[in-house]
Amino acid sequence: MSGHSKWSQIKRTKGVLDQKRGLVFSKYSKKISIAVKQGGGGSPAMNFQLKSVIDSAKAAGMPNDNIDRAIKNGLGEGAAAVKEVVYEGYGPYGTAFLIEAATDNSNRTFNNVRKIFSEHGGTIGAQGSVAWQFATKGQILVERDSKLEALELTAIDAGADDVRESAEGLEVYTSVANLHKIKQALEKVGAKIAQAEIIKESSQGTDLTEDQKPKVDALFAELENNEDVIAVHTSANL
Repeated sequence: MSGHSKWSQIKRTKGVLDQKRGLVFSKYSKKISIAVKQGGGGSPAMNFQLKSVIDSAKAAGMPNDNIDRAIKNGLGEGAAAVKEVVYEGYGPYGTAFLIEAATDNSNRTFNNVRKIFSEHGGTIGAQGSVAWQFATKGQILVERDSKLEALELTAIDAGADDVRESAEGLEVYTSVANLHKIKQALEKVGAKIAQAEIIKESSQGTDLTEDQKPKVDALFAELENNEDVIAVHTSANL
């Protein structure tokens, strides 16, 4: 099971944060509102999905006032009314894409996403065309240090379903329910958490040559930069 590297996504987000801070905060606001609607209310202590998004938003420097306002919007107490929409499609070289968006105008968002696919040699697909291969799970990225083996054992003992080593550190995969518990266990023993969030991972990883990767990555990046898109998932091994 594989897909687009979350490490590269973190690097991209950090690189554009100063130039596009408003866009980043807007996306987190939508993610928070959707998490409130889907995950069981506005309390991070009771809503694992919400807590995960808030932690990421704070790590990006999002002010508490913005976070509180996004929670209120999700509870229906604010002016902004957005709904979640999911699009499916195919990128170059047979890669599958699943796109989550939050929008107040689904026609606008659909047309924009379809245009991005077309401009990058892809096609938007019918509902159910690729969603079947994506499973929802928790992912924790742990930065590399000298205690990597001990951290791996900590994650496994805490209930992780899978732990994979990469050049950057560890990728820990878990059920959504265990995400926060495992994150806390890792932090308790000194792990530096780069990111902890709920993801959708493809069971049909698509291997690409080095020459093919830039074209697929360009599609991923433009989808991710769209103002209504809050998450992009792909089968591509990048």
